[in-house]
Amino acid sequence: MNELANCPNCNQLFVQTQFRTVCMDCYKEEERKFEAVYAFLRKRENRSANIDEVVERTSVEEELVLKFIRLGRIQISNFKNLGYPCEKCRTMIREGKICLSCKKDLEAQISQMKREENHRSQMAQKTKKTFYANTPEK
Repeated sequence: MNELANCPNCNQLFVQTQFRTVCMDCYKEEERKFEAVYAFLRKRENRSANIDEVVERTSVEEELVLKFIRLGRIQISNFKNLGYPCEKCRTMIREGKICLSCKKDLEAQISQMKREENHRSQMAQKTKKTFYANTPEK
């Protein structure tokens, strides 16, 4: 599953693995930033910080902090005010990929599509007719 790729940060060529999506130099920089974020969050007075406070106080980009959360390197269950954005509406959530509101909306859309498909199927069955041709006997 290893393949050659360009680093999304510096465009350097590297071997991409399942766990490393950047080149070695950028990976080392990410690790340094992870240590800064983790050291900040380990302090008791910072455990209630939200994502904006973490970004401001550590000078680590928000997207990188969110990457650490998504990869499970920062367990948000230990930090009550940390979360990440819903992939649809960008509301902050603590589990899953989409918020409850978007999930309900998606389920309603799927339900509507199923009802429409059933209706189309029923209409097709009603309009389906078989015609028989009478052929003269010889």
